[in-house]
Amino acid sequence: MTRLDALARGLQRVTAQALGPYQTAVVRIGFAATWLLFLLRELPHRNELYGPDSPWGWDMARQLISENDAFTVLMWSDAQLWFEFVYSFAVLTSALFLVGWRTRTMSVLFMIGVLSLQNRSIFMGDGGDNVIHLMAIYLVFTRCGQVWSLDAQRQTRARADDMTYADGVNRADGVNRADDADRTDGVRRVDRVGPVLWAVLGIALALVTGMDELGWFWLVLFWGLWASQGLWWAAGRHAPGGAQRLLLDVVANLAHNAALLVIMVEACLIYATAGWYKIQGSRWQDGTAVYYPLNLDYFSPWPALSDLLSSHGVMIMIITYGTVLVQVAFPFTLLNRRVKNVLLTLMICEHAVIAVVLGLPFFSLAMIAADAVFLPTSFLRRLGTWTARARGALSARLPLSRLPWGSRPASGRTEPETAAQGGQSAQESAEHARVGFGA
Repeated sequence: MTRLDALARGLQRVTAQALGPYQTAVVRIGFAATWLLFLLRELPHRNELYGPDSPWGWDMARQLISENDAFTVLMWSDAQLWFEFVYSFAVLTSALFLVGWRTRTMSVLFMIGVLSLQNRSIFMGDGGDNVIHLMAIYLVFTRCGQVWSLDAQRQTRARADDMTYADGVNRADGVNRADDADRTDGVRRVDRVGPVLWAVLGIALALVTGMDELGWFWLVLFWGLWASQGLWWAAGRHAPGGAQRLLLDVVANLAHNAALLVIMVEACLIYATAGWYKIQGSRWQDGTAVYYPLNLDYFSPWPALSDLLSSHGVMIMIITYGTVLVQVAFPFTLLNRRVKNVLLTLMICEHAVIAVVLGLPFFSLAMIAADAVFLPTSFLRRLGTWTARARGALSARLPLSRLPWGSRPASGRTEPETAAQGGQSAQESAEHARVGFGA
């Protein structure tokens, strides 16, 4: 009976709430920022990387994609104007996904931008690009906008408005009309942007379907995501507390938790395979492997720093053996929280050093973003609080903050700093209490 109770509690937990909201949010921010910074840095060289001037020509890419069925919208046309549109589209969706505007929709569009550019010239990437490629797919199935997003702030403000409206009605006639306020919320606060965006994307998807440019897998995936978004809006609009919304919450939580598990497993596999392959290399066995990339011009943006590090044999040996030890041991340290946090700190520091010494900033940012899924919730909450305070102190110094309408929030509204600090704690406690098989 005890095992059945434990199973029931576990099932209730994975269906009643989306686990790791802060972890998925920081993973979203990390990968969106990494991809956005990469696109902006390579803006002058975009044609050579993914455009018409790429050494991997459009015809060769077309032939390869016809064999492996990879997804890229750049194969729909070889025109320069189409390439510029797709590149700009990737930049825009990365920025919107970073700030968490319409996160569910932007996660899909972000994935389209990543896959379209990377699959156009698959030989231009490295290990960091492969990680971004995979995580862009996984993030589609997560609820990564619950905290630290514009969506979270918008929902917090809407909830504050609802409470203010309900309190005003109650004080006016002495009758509790909280339920009436909830029912009239759709009339008072209608989301016009969401339905318009959904309709535009539906028209675009119908046109692409008519062009016969997508395989059956991608058609089923995109139409399924589009239809589920419509069902979600309809359930929230007409039956926010009904069984339909409850079922959608359960399915979304299951998908989120499964995707979160996949992200964690993927990060462990990356380190485990890298560590065990290093063990088989003779240069890693004799402790000299780190010496060689430090003496390559391609990986020496700071030659003086590289020479300084490579001149100390003991340090090279410690870094070489330490890298292998940390990578092999990390998946096993997940069973002990304190040891895991120590090794996680070491790996993040290692990637920061790689970014500076070897000149691989985007690879390091991608790996740090993947590592962030294991960061403790308490640390992420403190990080959010520090960021909110810093933003509040900075905004207080801006001229606009001294204007009458910018000096204090509107009545009944939550300050953006509070929404950033607490994320969605109020929303989570309100929603998670009514979802799941046990609710």
